Amino acid sequence: MESVSTIALPKRRRTPVVHVKWAGTDVRMGGGCPVVVQSMTNTPTDDVDATTSQALELARAGSEIVRLTVNTPEAARAVARIRDRLDREGCSVPLVGDFHYNGHKLLKEVPECARALSKYRINPGNVGKGGARDTRFCEMVEVACREEKPVRIGVNWGSLDQELFASMMDSNAKLESPLPPQAVLRNALVESAVGSARRAEEVGLPADRIVLSAKVSGVPDLIRVYEDLAARSSYCLHLGLTEAGMGMKGIVSTTAALAVLLERGIGDTIRVSLTPRAGESRAEEVRVARQILQSLEFRTFVPEVTSCPGCGRTSSDLFQRLAKSTEDYIRSRMPDWSRDCPGVERMKVAVMGCVVNGPGESAHADIGISLPGSGENPVAPVFIDGKRWGVLKGPALDAEFHRILEEYVRRKYGRAQDSRTTD
Repeated sequence: MESVSTIALPKRRRTPVVHVKWAGTDVRMGGGCPVVVQSMTNTPTDDVDATTSQALELARAGSEIVRLTVNTPEAARAVARIRDRLDREGCSVPLVGDFHYNGHKLLKEVPECARALSKYRINPGNVGKGGARDTRFCEMVEVACREEKPVRIGVNWGSLDQELFASMMDSNAKLESPLPPQAVLRNALVESAVGSARRAEEVGLPADRIVLSAKVSGVPDLIRVYEDLAARSSYCLHLGLTEAGMGMKGIVSTTAALAVLLERGIGDTIRVSLTPRAGESRAEEVRVARQILQSLEFRTFVPEVTSCPGCGRTSSDLFQRLAKSTEDYIRSRMPDWSRDCPGVERMKVAVMGCVVNGPGESAHADIGISLPGSGENPVAPVFIDGKRWGVLKGPALDAEFHRILEEYVRRKYGRAQDSRTTD
């Protein structure tokens, strides 16, 4: 997993610190800790090979917690085997069990599953109806108490407790100025989450083992729900736009919602719920989540590459190809750099396409290159630490720039590690 460092955060909503542990890994959420990135597998959990492989892929992409569907006895029995496989691969990423309908049975009947998971996710809208709802919910919380596991109480407007919603709609209808149904729905989501958390505390689960989420698929609705949730509780909050969609729509919608909330100090852990295209890596949602946090300057994960969009002054697609190959080169080198060159994730790289903004942007970066545009000399000046280093030209320009980049990383960040070791 790539190196992670934290930079100054905006004022954050204060919550208890929730610890999600496995082996030597202790992921801390809330209490001013860095915002945690989560993801979820989409393989059948009883397919141990496929689920282990995808969990490894997500963890290596930077997911600090991975959630699994636990919906059948076979899936529950597979969890401990998946955990064992991950451990043998040297991967201690905490696993979360996602339970619906029969979670109370699975946690009791497959105790090895309850032990192998680091956290449980309970949807109060899907645990049962009538009197059975409270009984089953409490049974799951009791297991969490016994195993000392945290719980995310995750409400979703697609599976909201319909009895609660109907009751709140009836009360709303009696008001002199009734609220719109959408507003009542949002209120019901918050009430379900907060009420369930208080019930969990009554059963014995401490506040520092409770995480809340209330997910919807509309950006304005999500912002309003979480503002209300933050105002009504002090629990750790998990953010995510559910059923965000695929591609650009899903990325833009999720970013719009999460950026607003995070900038307001709301949110301790996030997931980007993208619909992957056929054959596309599930890890894309992890990369998007990390980029959201890095763009907001909440955390730094990998060096940033600044590149221009191109215009009539750019004479070829060379700068586009160099920007892409440089991003790929950095990604490929990060496993080694993060181990050997602490602080490299804060490095700024610029790949620009002409003389207008190219030299200035390159000089502002730690290392940058300004490629020749239309009518310019066919040479590319390179800037290192704000000073012009020299020029590159010719067909091997990209390889030469990557060689200079490698030397710069080793010299600037590798030396910091060497001096620290010497001390």
